[in-house]
Order: sequence, then structure tokens, then C-alpha cells
Amino acid sequence: MSQQSVGSRPGGLSSLVDTPVVDADTHLSEWYDLWTSRAPASLKDRVPQVRKINDRYEWFIDGQLLNREGASSAVRKDGSKAYGMDFKALQLADVHAGAYDVNSRVVFMDEQGVAAQIAYPNLLGFGGQKSMQLEPEVRNASVQIFNDAMAELQADSGNRIYPMAMMPWWDVDLSAKEAERCAAMGLRGVNMNSDPHEHGLPNLGSPHYAPLWEVCVDKGLPVNFHIGASDDSMTWFGRGLWPGHPDGVKLAYGSLMLFVGNMRVMSNIILSGFLDRHPDLKIVSVESGVGWIPFVLEGLEYQMQEAAMKYERTPQEVFQQQIYACSWFERKSLLQTIRSIGADNVMFETDFPHPTCLYPGAADYVRETAEEMTPDERRKIFGGTAAKLYRLDLSTWHSKQH
Repeated sequence: MSQQSVGSRPGGLSSLVDTPVVDADTHLSEWYDLWTSRAPASLKDRVPQVRKINDRYEWFIDGQLLNREGASSAVRKDGSKAYGMDFKALQLADVHAGAYDVNSRVVFMDEQGVAAQIAYPNLLGFGGQKSMQLEPEVRNASVQIFNDAMAELQADSGNRIYPMAMMPWWDVDLSAKEAERCAAMGLRGVNMNSDPHEHGLPNLGSPHYAPLWEVCVDKGLPVNFHIGASDDSMTWFGRGLWPGHPDGVKLAYGSLMLFVGNMRVMSNIILSGFLDRHPDLKIVSVESGVGWIPFVLEGLEYQMQEAAMKYERTPQEVFQQQIYACSWFERKSLLQTIRSIGADNVMFETDFPHPTCLYPGAADYVRETAEEMTPDERRKIFGGTAAKLYRLDLSTWHSKQH
């Protein structure tokens, strides 16, 4: 054991640090009546819902079958983990209740030594991109219903689970109003499609989105870009895969290429300069890992100089002042990375209960790396940075644990 006193507290991840642990990226498996139980009668048959087909429950949106694995969880009901493509066969009844039930989730968090979780959706896409399969009236209602359900879940969790609000990104004025509405309900951030230009809209660097960014700054809402948050970036198999690979190889390749998608998004955000127009806006790269960031920031600065670009701040300065990223699987290079880009900009996640999640044994997985960090680095990465960014009050949980 190092002299940095890792292990001073019992209980899973909480044994790594003397402050509350915040898991900065988890997912909620949408329960079957999430939308239908809240939809007006005129839309009840059109909002996302399940129907039983050949002894399986399948999701439909506006009467059309949605090609999506049923439970979006790789953690089974008995606590074992499904590896490879086995998770696609799991239905909601087959998976850990913590994937969809708030009370079970909180119990699981206590067992894992986690004070709070940031949570993201599954069904309509990590950036809500599948909403475009719905007619405007249905997709607008579906987003609002989802956000209402998430605000209820946050309250029911005792402010332990913090879902990020889904945005009606196809309409910037609606998005600004929805962000304001969600902030009033207590939600602490927004989840954004990374490539709205794929649907004929301006790209995110355009002044077109200023009304949304202004609300986010005013209400203290970070803008989160989860990997796979658009039609272009969301694919399990990815472009460029050599033909003939089995499904397991496709899953490994596609999961890795999703990280590359966020490298593209973050590079475009920095190059567009729109963060200079909104210097108080906070951006988060979710589930992308962090090891690529020093390389990209150095490469961007070099190429911007070669291209004779004029810029107010270096990419490194933009990142350190306004951008955050989440890490979970990285161990060998993590310490070097955080000392390059700053512990103030890196957050820890587990991705529970997805196929790549740090389960089981998250604490054991990261313990050796955590031991090499300073106490200050550990406090920031395993909870302090996320608590500050998302404005979390974890004092009650902290007092209870002591």
C-alpha cells in the first residue's frame, strides 16, 4: 500500500477516496411503460412502447419496430455479466433490477460505494437521435415525457441518480425552453446530439444554437456529448471494419471506434471557436476515455499554426477551461494523462450496466492506479470534479457514511 492512504474507508469504490464517489456515466434501461403511462390519450399508441412478438418484448416507436436490444444491460438478474454479444438476448426481466428500478439501483450504489451517478438514456439514442424517426408532435412529446420521468426518478432516488435531460435538438427554441424547464425540475445537465447538421440543420459551431447555450450557462447546465450521440457516430460495428469478422470482433472494433467519434466531435468544437463566444459554457465528452486527449490537443495546436488559423486560446487552454472527459477502462496511461490535461477535467465512470461496463469489481480494477495518485487527484477524479460540475450536494450521503 502506498503512503497515499488508499483504502481508509470500507465499501467498494468508496475505499479509494475519502470523499463521495460520483460515477459520471451510467445508463438507465427504459422500463416498458415509461412513455405510455404518461402520454396523452391521443399519443398513447404512438410513443415508444413494447409489444410482445414471438415471446419477446420488442420496442416500437410510432408503430414501427425499433431494432434495439431489449434491456440495454449486460448485467444479469443474478449479478453475473454477459460477455460478447450475449447481452442482446436479455429482456428486462433477465437483467439486474438496478438497470431500471430506482430503489434497486440505490441499493446497488450503496453496495458499490457510490454516492451519486450521472445517467444517460438508451432507447432513443445516446443523443436522442432516434427521435427523428417520430413525427414532430410525437417526438416533442416523447422527449418531454422522458425528461419528466427522469426528474421523478432523480427525486425518488433521494438525489443520488442524476439523469441528463434529453433535448429536442431539431428545434433550438424548443431546446432552450426545455432546458429551462428541466432546470426548474432539478435536472443538472443536458444531453445533446453531436451532429444535427446530418438532418439539414446548422452545425453546432453556428450562432444558431446561442439561445440554448445561453440557457445552459444561465442555469449551470453542462452540455454532454455521449459517444454514439448521432446517426453518424452510432454504430456497434463502425465504418472501416474488414469484412468477414465474427460478431465478437465487430463488437470490439465498433466499441473502440465510438471513442474516435468523440475525438472528431471535440476537435470540431475546438476548431469552430464557438466556446470563445460562450466562455462559461461547460462541455463533457462522455464514455470516450481520455488517453487520446493530449495527443489531439497537441496535434490541433500544431495543425492550426500550420493552417495559419487565428485563435484566442490554445486547444489546451480551451479544454482546461471548458471541457471535461470520462475514463473507466484506462489504467496503464491514466496517471500520465491526468497530469498532462489536469485532474480538474477528468471524471471517473463505470458505464453500468452496459457491455463495456466496469463490472464486477470496479474498485479492484482501478485500485492500483488510484494508489499512484495524490489524494487531491483521487478526490477530483473519483467525485470532486463531477460534484462541482453538476452542482451535486452529497453532504447527506457523506455524513451517513461516517
